[in-house]
Amino acid sequence: MQRLWAIGLAVLMGLAGCGQSSRSTEAGEPLGKELDPAIAAVYPALVRIWVVMAMPQEGRMQKFQAAGSGAIISADGYVVTNHHVAGDATDIRCDLPDGERIEADLVGTDPLADIAVIKLRLNSRRDPNKQLSVAHFGDSNQVRVGDTVFAMGSPAALSQSVTKGIVSNTRLILPVILPEEMMRIDGEPVGSLVRWIGHDAIIYGGNSGGPLVNTHGEMVGINEIGLATMSGAIPSNLVKEVAQDLMARGTVQRSWIGIEPQPRLRGTAGKGVLVGGVLKGSPAASAGMRVGDFITRYGESDVDAEIAEELPPFNRLVLSTPVGATVPVHVQRDGRDIELKITTAARTPMQGKDVELKSWGITVRDLTRMSAMEKKRPDERGVLVFGVRPGGPSGDAKPALQGGDVIVKVGERAVKDVQSVRQVVRELVAGKKARTAVLVEFEREKEKMLTVVELGDDPDADKPAEARKADLGIKTQVLTRPLAQAMHLEARKGVRVTVVIAGRAGQKAGLKAGDVIMKFDGSEIAASEPTDLEVFPEMIRRYPIGKEVSLEVIREGKPVMLTAKLEAPPPPVADLKRYEDKDLEFTARDLATEDRISGDVEDDVRGVMIEKVENGGWAQLATLRVGDVLISVDGKPTPDTAMLQKTVEEAKKARGRQIVLFVSRGIHTQFLELEPNWEMIHD
Repeated sequence: MQRLWAIGLAVLMGLAGCGQSSRSTEAGEPLGKELDPAIAAVYPALVRIWVVMAMPQEGRMQKFQAAGSGAIISADGYVVTNHHVAGDATDIRCDLPDGERIEADLVGTDPLADIAVIKLRLNSRRDPNKQLSVAHFGDSNQVRVGDTVFAMGSPAALSQSVTKGIVSNTRLILPVILPEEMMRIDGEPVGSLVRWIGHDAIIYGGNSGGPLVNTHGEMVGINEIGLATMSGAIPSNLVKEVAQDLMARGTVQRSWIGIEPQPRLRGTAGKGVLVGGVLKGSPAASAGMRVGDFITRYGESDVDAEIAEELPPFNRLVLSTPVGATVPVHVQRDGRDIELKITTAARTPMQGKDVELKSWGITVRDLTRMSAMEKKRPDERGVLVFGVRPGGPSGDAKPALQGGDVIVKVGERAVKDVQSVRQVVRELVAGKKARTAVLVEFEREKEKMLTVVELGDDPDADKPAEARKADLGIKTQVLTRPLAQAMHLEARKGVRVTVVIAGRAGQKAGLKAGDVIMKFDGSEIAASEPTDLEVFPEMIRRYPIGKEVSLEVIREGKPVMLTAKLEAPPPPVADLKRYEDKDLEFTARDLATEDRISGDVEDDVRGVMIEKVENGGWAQLATLRVGDVLISVDGKPTPDTAMLQKTVEEAKKARGRQIVLFVSRGIHTQFLELEPNWEMIHD
């Protein structure tokens, strides 16, 4: 749910969701005059951001496309947007208002403030020296309820747009009635740092990351959420501060003291911030802070929180303390004023990055300080299992791994993080062609458990050869009595040819669709009822492959004698060669005769049939579909799976920006751009 919130608040809570706006007036009336400065100053700096993101689902990192908004904030191409738009992107592209598309790179991201900075690849432009339009920040502390504001962005991934509204609230927070898991992005508590500027300019999904602009043409916020008819923008002063840190260092450094602050309870006398919790081993605990203390002064600042809206400024004060600084903190305890000396620690992420271990069939995370504490673990050693793929090696283990388990040993070696798991597995399966049974020790709550996970590739299993029967390479229908009568073939039995397969024995013998076969090698074909479907095929199967047989045929009312040499039938679909690419996440097989008989594949098409496309995989992201016939890869023909494997492996070694697939889809053909993130393709 945490990641779903991050990418789909428009669905769950209305992130950049719809609101209501004041009605625009006709051109030439006052709205035009107040809107002109905003349009002139910010609109040319708007960007529509396209991203490819990866999200853990059922033991796989599923890929999908999304879109958001941003604004250029420097002449050298820095763009500010939301973390939930670009912070977890594997690929980023930006559209400028004039239609120019520019690739971009993630510079840094801050999920706690939900701010990310990306940078346009200006050297990839057709004209690298072309000047960029730049938007400028205003002072969000000067924003007042009733101010006119304009929301700019790309709603629903449409081209850049502007809507008008007024400021409704300058310290909007999320209501406490919402479930806690919906109030987090990548594990970070949304709203503990931010008080949004509430406004009623219409925004939709896709507006996220777009600027909120005042009538002077200054950005006073970055749009992020929608609650009912109200929208929320992160104040520009916070955005500017975070963006500067990200541009300078790629990250935001914050302090942590390990308390859980609350507003004062109703009826509480005096002032202060109530300490609702003190985490064990934290700086606050080491300094002697207790649950129930009231913090009245932090450093040089008096603090108070009577209501929830007053907590974010206190949290921001603590978070902005220099890491490692010793801060005097005054608390009220049992009517006494006590001064504590707290030395802050560096705040680390709430949760580790999601990683897929393909050979295991799981998604995992490194433990962080907070996730280890929440799991009540003594340290951060081990690997946290987040999701398990049904039917995968870990899901089939006995007992199966499940979300929440912590892997502590692989083989006989303790593992401290995801990288060490990968290293151990590489050593255990190196040089082995068959799957390797690996002993895995994991902890589930307080239980210390063992299981065996089979890792590595499946061995090549030799399938027993099927007994091959003779075949004529045609399809037929029974010559029923009504059909024989209608064709003026009264009292006749036999079969009518419906399809003659190109290149097969029937075509070589001269058979044509519409021929009626009366006798096979001198024997009458006793088929006259709809239930006699297998009579003729069974007659053929009794003969050995290579046998020459005679065929007595009626063609357009006239008898014709033909001779055919029986052949081995084409292999059934189940026996055709297949190629599964676990990196690009699709499976293809050689074309079957049935593909052409059914009409799905034209006779002149040479390629391989796409049989499976993993949901949320790179191939699906390129819009490859089951049933497509893959004709070429990067311009090189793929007439069979052997050539497909060779061509794809060459493309993967080259690690180019894209792999171009040419596919046949019914009567249509199309080029597809498959663009994997090579850094994600490893195990």
